[in-house]
This record gives sequence, structure tokens and C-alpha cells, in this order.
Amino acid sequence: MLTTVAFSLLLSALASVLSAAEVFRFSSYYGNHMVLQKAPAKAVLWGFGQTGAKVVVTLSGPYKVSAHSTTVINGIWRTTLKPEEAGGPYKLTASQSITNSSITLTDVLFGDIWLCSGQSNMAFTLGQVINATEELALASKFPDVRIFQAALEQSDEELIDLARVEVPWSQPTAVCWLFGRHLYKTLKYPIGLVHSSWGGTPVEAWSSPRALHKCGLKNSYLLVQSNFLEGASVQWNSSVLWNAMIHPLLNMTITGAIWYQGEANANYNRDKYNCSFPIMIDDWRMAFHEASDNQTPLDFPFGFVQLSTYRKNDTQDGFREIRWHQTADYGYAPNKRMKNTFMAVAIDVPDDRSPWGSIHPEDKQDVAYRLVLGARAVAYGEKNVSFQGPFPTHAVLKRDFICIVFNQRINATTGEGFFEICCSEDKTCESDDKWLPVDIVKHGFKYVHVSTPKCPAADITAVRYLWTDWPCKFKACPIYSSDGLLPAPPFILAVTNQ
Repeated sequence: MLTTVAFSLLLSALASVLSAAEVFRFSSYYGNHMVLQKAPAKAVLWGFGQTGAKVVVTLSGPYKVSAHSTTVINGIWRTTLKPEEAGGPYKLTASQSITNSSITLTDVLFGDIWLCSGQSNMAFTLGQVINATEELALASKFPDVRIFQAALEQSDEELIDLARVEVPWSQPTAVCWLFGRHLYKTLKYPIGLVHSSWGGTPVEAWSSPRALHKCGLKNSYLLVQSNFLEGASVQWNSSVLWNAMIHPLLNMTITGAIWYQGEANANYNRDKYNCSFPIMIDDWRMAFHEASDNQTPLDFPFGFVQLSTYRKNDTQDGFREIRWHQTADYGYAPNKRMKNTFMAVAIDVPDDRSPWGSIHPEDKQDVAYRLVLGARAVAYGEKNVSFQGPFPTHAVLKRDFICIVFNQRINATTGEGFFEICCSEDKTCESDDKWLPVDIVKHGFKYVHVSTPKCPAADITAVRYLWTDWPCKFKACPIYSSDGLLPAPPFILAVTNQ
């Protein structure tokens, strides 16, 4: 039986919980120094307040003042600003009528918002990259590139708001920051980066239950082998990061997203990744579009990094398959299944001296630069921006060689061990013992010739390129774009007779 004191304490605690739910405030990811999405889209603002109260949001800037009113419904208020051109700074004030409360956010800019997500290579800090001192010094020279970081949280239910904020609007983490910096150099207006990633996480943790269902994946506990601690496994629950670190962001109007993940799926649901990753992209697009009142485009651009390397001389660690599945088995992006996407190839930037382990290459500058090339071409429609390395159009068996023709001019070198051909009487190539290494014997304007080993011409079925975890030394793969900047990605291709 409760004593009078205990009962009073219980009532007080309940009152605190109820009042906390109606404390007048902005949602967690709005704050001083933030960036909001610029025109032609409209930025969405929301927060918490006392049900029934009127809230007025005032935006005051260098040349104008605008006001927007709304009502708190079930403890939540929400409004959509008019389209604002890039620039600032602005002051944003929200006032609640019943409590006479007001909150003012300062130094607010309008620009483009990009979401950065994935696992540890996306979470890699700027202080961990090669030439870290120089990169950190440069950060202060780009005050209009700003980053917000969600805290590491899991949830079994979809959260309305982030449980915690790791870093309020400020500066910077590596791939995300470097991407924003390169983008700012091109666009010359503010860039807002929303960072929400967690090391060692599988794609299933970032996917909603409805997305997993479409790939035949059930909601379950995921025992994922860690790529960072040999023999160790980490348990994740399906959708826990979607619930806690993506779902709370859906009201935000964004331009696009970049993604660096896949290592954790190299040995977990690997053969489903060609479904689970594209479906996750589709699902995020739909969810952001609907939650932002259609302000975030339904097909917003989505960039990703094709995995780099992990172990030398290893064909069984799953990296070669995951790279292929990252493209929905097309080998390149965008493609028919993954429209409005772009890919940064990273297979040619291995790092066996990284103090963070070979799975975490220190060179994030090249990765970020290649992502920005894709964003400029795909997201911003820049013409004459080369963002893809060479990709083969067809492979033809000649008398004593195979001619592989590419879709653009190439910069190639001869070498051995980079190509393999499938020698199979029954035309099946699933087993590695049917693949034989071949040499590059000649190359030209848009083609390479590879040798044919002792295999009957009728049994030569397919050719594949860079089909191992660690095929090249640093920036020394044999086939690049004509300017030598963009590597050809790994591929597998049927061989036809002349």
C-alpha cells in the first residue's frame, strides 16, 4: 500500500512525464547554425508543444521576414516554409501562444541537404584520414558546409524524434564532410550534411520491416560476423537503426543521400543483397517523400561507395559478390533497377598500412571526389562530367584471344591475373574451379585482348574482371578512363563467338 509521500512522488513523476511530452521545443535536429533545404523545395519545420496551442514560426533574413502559423495536434506542431533561395544567415523564431514561450535559432542557412549513412567507413572521422592535419585545417575555411550527427541508438519501434544527438550542427566527419566540401566548391552555396551511421551494421538494421518483407527477409535477430575482430560476432535486430536513426529524420526535406556499407553483409544474407539494398533505397525514397509532404523528391539521388578491399589473396570473404550485388548485379550505376543512383568505385584504393585495419582505408579523399562527380552528373545534371569508369559492352571470342570492347576510351596496361575466363562444357560457371586466369595481351582505343588458355573454344563461356577481394595495388588496376582517373569496376560478361 502506497504511503502518502510515495503517492505524492508518483503523481509528481507522472506530471513530469506528461509535461515533458508537451515541452515547447523544436525537433532534435533543428538548431543554431543548421542548414535547411533551399528552393525549389520547401523546408519542413516541426517540434513539440501543448496540444491546442497556436505556434507562429517567423523567419527573418537579410532582406525579408515571413511568418507561418500552425496548431499543436497531439503534442506536435508542424509547418512548411515557403521556398527560400540559397544563402543566409537567417533567424528562426517559434512562439507558442498558451505558454507565451518562444525559441530562437540563429545563423540558419538555406542550401542542399544530403543524408550520409552506412557503417564504419562512413563514420570514419576526418582525423583518421590520410593527411588529417591538412584536412582539419581546411575545415575552418568552409563555414557554409555544416554537419549534424545522430547519436548511436537502437529501437524496436519507430521513433518520432531522435533519442539523442551526438553532434549538433557543426563540422566534420570524413567521407560525408569531404563530399560536402567538394560539392560546395562546385555549387558555391551552403551544404548541410546529416550524418547517421554505425560501424559493423548490416543493411537489414537500416531497413524497414516492409522493405525486408519484399526480399523474403523476416524480422529477426541478426548474428553478423564482425570484420574488425576476427571470429567475433555482433547481434543486431532487424530494423533497429531504421527505427531509431532514419525514421525520425523522415520529415526533413533533403536533396539526396550517400551510403557506404556492405562489409557486414559479406557473410550475412550476402545473396539477398541484390534485393535488400535496392529495396532499401526505394523504401527510403518513398518514406522521405511522403513524410515531407512531397517536398523530398520520390526519386531523390542516391550515391554509394562500392566496397574497397579487406584481405589479400582471398576469394571467399564475400567482398567480390557484395560489390556485384551493390549494383543489383548490373556492375554499374545508374541502371534499370537502380535509377537515379551513382557509384564511387573504391577497389583500386586498398590500404594494408591503415592503423585502423585494412578494411578501413585512410584514403577517403578519392572516394569522396568520385562520389561528387556522380552527384554533379546525376543529382545536378551537369553535362560533360565524367563520373563512371569504363564498362564493357560485349566480349567476342576470336581465333586465339577474346576481344572485350568498352563503352568509352580507356587507359590500359598489360598484365596478368586481372581477368579470368570460364571454361565450362555445360556452360555453368558457379564454381571457381571452372575459372582460369588469363593475360591482357593487347589493348587499344576502346578494347583489350585477353589470352585463351588450353580451353576448347566451344567451352569458353564468360569472362570476369577483378573478381577477388584485393586485385590491385594502390591506383594500379589495369583499366581506367582515358584520363586515368576512374577505374573500371569489377564485372562478369558472357562471351560470344565471332
